[in-house]
Amino acid sequence: MVYSMTGFGRSEYSDEARKIIIEIKSVNHRYSDINVKMPRVISRFEPEIRKRMKKYVERGKVDVFITYSSLQSSGYTVKYDKGVAEQYMNHFRSIEADFGLEEEYKPTVIARFPDVLTVEENYYVEDEEYTIIEKVLDEAGQQFMESRAKEGANLKRDLLEKMDELESLVVQVEELAPKMVEEFREKLTEKVQKLLDTTDIDDTRIVQEVTIYADKVAVDEEVVRLHSHIDAIRDMLKAEEGVSGESGTENKSVGRRLDFIIQEMNREANTTLSKSDTLAVTDIGIDMKTCIEKVREQVQNLE
Repeated sequence: MVYSMTGFGRSEYSDEARKIIIEIKSVNHRYSDINVKMPRVISRFEPEIRKRMKKYVERGKVDVFITYSSLQSSGYTVKYDKGVAEQYMNHFRSIEADFGLEEEYKPTVIARFPDVLTVEENYYVEDEEYTIIEKVLDEAGQQFMESRAKEGANLKRDLLEKMDELESLVVQVEELAPKMVEEFREKLTEKVQKLLDTTDIDDTRIVQEVTIYADKVAVDEEVVRLHSHIDAIRDMLKAEEGVSGESGTENKSVGRRLDFIIQEMNREANTTLSKSDTLAVTDIGIDMKTCIEKVREQVQNLE
């Protein structure tokens, strides 16, 4: 199956002890870039979560947001540092004495100063909690995969349609190529006739010139390779249906392989365009490059 690199998945779990929410979203990226954002109390599970995410994504910029709340404890303790508060008060009194100021001190005012009151985590998450977190992660991961598969199916359909369009253009070049040589032969013969003002022309020389020209403008190899690349892309897209990897998920690396083929196709189109000696073939060559560029942009969205 073909997967888009853009997707979203969400799952939520709650019971009498905890509430867990996991969201996964991804956008295009050349490589695999997984970012995990989670509360500090469960941060030690990050390596396992990253490893688990590789089951669902091979390429793309992926953000995993995890919210974990204990419903039995707030997980935090507010601590009062009397020594810090006392130092603040001593300095305030010194300022009063130095400048003849008067101030009424309230606890709520003193508490606002740094480090007088601090909040500390005192909740420990047991290792067994990871089993629940992993279950929620898998549910979000499945939804994430489904959204990417749906978008991937749309991209696949569009790419196959563009392959039909590109093949039509290649066929047009294929049909026009022999006519380019024949038109050159006619023009060359006409010029020689005018130059010599006679019908007694050395056909051997004309054949030599036509042969040289035909070799310069021949696009047979480019056309054959373009047909081959088009067939390869079609086969690759269709072969992705039902292919499974070691972990039970589909092989999702088609994007990288397609990107390489598109580069080769663009090279063949450039060569064809450079050999063009007629306006008709030039126009078709430009259309080919435009179509290939559209394909390239779409392939950038595939994993």
